[in-house]
Amino acid sequence: MTDPYAPYLDWIDKQHDALVEQLITWSRINSGSRHLAGLERMGAELEKSFAALGGEIETLALAPMEVVGQSGQVEAVPLGRALRMVKRPGARHRVFLGGHMDTVFGADHPFQDTAWRDRNTLVGPGAADLKGGLLVMRTALEALERSPWAEAVGWEVLLNPDEEIGSPGSAPLLEAAARRNHMGLVYEPALPDGTLAGARKGSGNFAFVVRGRAAHAGREHPLGRNAVAALSRLIAAVDALNGERAGVTVNPARIQGGGALNIVPDLAIGHLNVRVQSAEEQAWVEETLARLQARFGAEDGIEVTLHGGFSRPPKTLTQENLVLFEMIRECGQALGVPIDWQPTGGCCDGNNLAAGGLPNVDTLGVRGGGIHTSEEFILVDSLTERARLSALLLMRLGAGELIWPEDTQAGAP
Repeated sequence: MTDPYAPYLDWIDKQHDALVEQLITWSRINSGSRHLAGLERMGAELEKSFAALGGEIETLALAPMEVVGQSGQVEAVPLGRALRMVKRPGARHRVFLGGHMDTVFGADHPFQDTAWRDRNTLVGPGAADLKGGLLVMRTALEALERSPWAEAVGWEVLLNPDEEIGSPGSAPLLEAAARRNHMGLVYEPALPDGTLAGARKGSGNFAFVVRGRAAHAGREHPLGRNAVAALSRLIAAVDALNGERAGVTVNPARIQGGGALNIVPDLAIGHLNVRVQSAEEQAWVEETLARLQARFGAEDGIEVTLHGGFSRPPKTLTQENLVLFEMIRECGQALGVPIDWQPTGGCCDGNNLAAGGLPNVDTLGVRGGGIHTSEEFILVDSLTERARLSALLLMRLGAGELIWPEDTQAGAP
């Protein structure tokens, strides 16, 4: 019996060399989350690349990100623009596909170019996280559009410029997309062996701003109120939260404060990241940090303010999520690609989509590793391998071979 999907999967295989060439070009474009000019260039490349799919394309401005500056004041930091593409929003099946165009490597980072480690291993900034995944996504959609099953599958693509810093500006776009669609496919990299991420921890970034009273360290030391000392006590209490809840980790990551050694410092700032496994743990962390703020802010002459919050809610595996994983595993078996998944402490836009009610699998990108380091690499044979996986999922969905319990309440954009 002839496999009806084979011609479109074979077409993907023939794209290998062009995909590698395109990836090298994209990887050499610095699109660090704060490098707005680089993000504009990357966005233009993506708009040109995805335009061939024939969907409606729009560029979306994002609200600035609020950060605590060195003065202890909240500052607005501009963000890049997102790309959104929609085709057949009224189709029977509505699929969200997401990925980010930003990387963790700023314009002044030394890691700016690609290099071959061996015939199948390409090292490069963003090669795995997530520019290779963007090519997987685009190629899978192109295969779908070439097939006779495309009309049954509507899709929405969102390419955001701020994922690596927690998606502060694009979070509302993700939440809205979650309500419009039936399932989500996100193209973060899989592990080198192809394992996907299952449940994910939630993540929050917080900052304590401690203000005291300046004084001469010699003549009037008793009149001062040392903000650095107060922050040190506070950070020690924060670090002691580790171990109090099995799924909670607290990482005091950066402190700022003080100046001349003969002045009692009147300002200190502590930044921390928190990971949690459940909504209950998230609530506990929020309540506990608020109590610590009040406790240390009650010291004589000391004022403490708390900023930040959770940008990534925990992602648990719902029954619908497991159904989607099994559908992907079934497609993998048909292609001779074993599929498995495991929980991870990392987080991504899949967390936000799940919080918005959208079942999703968020590691459908390339196989690779070393992400967030100068050794980031992609196994280039996974460009076509993973594109075939997503394409088969979409085509089988359109053909009615895969049955998905669509949310009939989802509305059109």
